[in-house]
Amino acid sequence: MLAFKLGSPPPPPPPLPSLTQAKKRGRFRVFAGNFKTGAGTAGSDDGFPPFLPKEVEKIKDPFARSLAQRIERLPVKVGFSESCIMSSCVKPLIQSETNPVVLLHCFDSSCLEWRCTYPLLEEAGLEAWAIDVLGWGFSDLERLPPCDVASKRHHLYQLWNSYIKRPMILVGPSLGAAVAIDFAVNHPEAVEKLVLINASVYAEGTGALARLPRSVAYAGVSLLKSIPLRLYANILAFNGISLATVVDWTNVGRLHCLLPWWEDATINFMSSGGYNVIAQIKQLKQKSLLICGECDHIVNYKQVVDLHPIYDSAQSEDIFPWDMNIYLAWTFLLLYLGSISNLQRLHCELQDAIMRLIPDCGHLPHVDKPSSVAKLIAEFSQGDCH
Repeated sequence: MLAFKLGSPPPPPPPLPSLTQAKKRGRFRVFAGNFKTGAGTAGSDDGFPPFLPKEVEKIKDPFARSLAQRIERLPVKVGFSESCIMSSCVKPLIQSETNPVVLLHCFDSSCLEWRCTYPLLEEAGLEAWAIDVLGWGFSDLERLPPCDVASKRHHLYQLWNSYIKRPMILVGPSLGAAVAIDFAVNHPEAVEKLVLINASVYAEGTGALARLPRSVAYAGVSLLKSIPLRLYANILAFNGISLATVVDWTNVGRLHCLLPWWEDATINFMSSGGYNVIAQIKQLKQKSLLICGECDHIVNYKQVVDLHPIYDSAQSEDIFPWDMNIYLAWTFLLLYLGSISNLQRLHCELQDAIMRLIPDCGHLPHVDKPSSVAKLIAEFSQGDCH
């Protein structure tokens, strides 16, 4: 059952071993002058970088506010654009002896998804990057590039090749797991290990959404950023959070949707067919850690097939039917949240994988139970996750 209550947000998670302790053990060095309030540019009075929507100032979550102040845009040269893409991410403050941890995010989300876990990874002495996947997050896409799977992969590789330059522990939650698998299969030299969190990897792309008329697609995408849909998604995704927290986390989760190119970039991805990595899973050779929330209430993606007749019957109608609204709302909700994959199947199909269950945890453990996720990632990156 979903637990939903009024009250104050949950207390902050307990810290992992401190930076001071890790530094004494000689595990990393601090980058001098790497961090400036407001990502090194003139921003708001609260230290937010100027490219973030002004609504960021209304966010109350201290973890989200702190991480938002560290978001930067780095120039990334890509083959499908004449100019560099100013790509948003959070850079590490340290360089660790172990390979860096690179954090991806869910479908239509941003690096702010890691607001609770990121500081704990740093406290554990890890070199952590939180990267916005091309088409989502806070990158400058005014000159809209293609946002299909191949372009997302190429952009991530160019960012890695320009700035990270070492094999990484690549972390992908929900649909981000499909992004991670696709990247690891195509660029195995860049990925040492994989961490897949409540992985959504058995969906066959965006399905019927790729065939929607553009006018209908734009209506659906507008629905995707609507406050009611996002509120409901947060209620489904988390266990036992207060109403005030649901509202605030909704504002965090839809902040990137307020950028002017968000709709065009999302439509571009949807119409391209999306991620279908089913055939790639057995090709993975990297050691993988599967993290699963015990109380993930998100419904199975395959249930959306039952709604496809609504889509088929609506294509010939001149008006936008109420049934079509239901179809779009349900389908976008499933894409936004991801789906419960058959983790036992995934565990079996991966060549070298271990699976860990987090009790009393919903669909996004890195937000719901950041201490548990940070501990698992830290142990796994250092070769000890028994």
